[in-house]
Amino acid sequence: MNPPLLLSVLVIIFLFAGIRIIFEYKRALKFRFGKYVGTLKPGFRWIIPLVETIQVVDIRVITVNIVSQEVMTEDNVPCSIDGVVFFKVVDPEMAVLEVEEYQFAISQLSQAALRDVCGKVELDTILSKREEMGKNIKAIVEIETKEWGIEIIDVKIKDIQLPENMKRMMANQAEAERSRRARIILAEAEDQAAGKLLEAGKQIDKSPSAIKLRLYQTLSNIAAEKNSTILFPFPEEVLPRVHKDED
Repeated sequence: MNPPLLLSVLVIIFLFAGIRIIFEYKRALKFRFGKYVGTLKPGFRWIIPLVETIQVVDIRVITVNIVSQEVMTEDNVPCSIDGVVFFKVVDPEMAVLEVEEYQFAISQLSQAALRDVCGKVELDTILSKREEMGKNIKAIVEIETKEWGIEIIDVKIKDIQLPENMKRMMANQAEAERSRRARIILAEAEDQAAGKLLEAGKQIDKSPSAIKLRLYQTLSNIAAEKNSTILFPFPEEVLPRVHKDED
């Protein structure tokens, strides 16, 4: 191979070696001999091979799991709590230059914040106010991450694992509460029914004909049972007679 042709091949290889494609949802920090010199935006880009390097940063919303943490609540109940953090890199330069492996750092910071927040409240608060607990954890984490060019979008508590004896106690408590509500509802229903019966009785007492009609209706209901025998302990004449003004 003659020297001009060899030189042309080397130049082509050199040019192709410096080609970089940056996707729309990423940014690339460019370093020249290890020194940061700028950020490459999306599109077709070229760097000097062997002289310049790039480090790509994803600027989309990223999720990081909070590994299950053993927490002792304020009322001395041991439980295991895990969650998830949603964050976004808003300043790629700071995220790379200010902290090593920002995703790992956020994970560790979130674990510490979860233990701190949940350890200062009672178990009932954690179970009933998950959203509030997540906001408190977020407030702690974002204080540090602002210095890293990272925005914390949200923090969610996913799962709370309780000891078996605590689960049984809570199940018994829930069953007792359901039984109490059922008894209250039944008592209220009986009270309302008694009130209606009392009103009906007062209305019937005002009219002797209403008493007879009620008697005939009762006899009709009894007669529907073919095996029933109806006995009158007193003649019908002893019932109050209908006054002429009721005819």
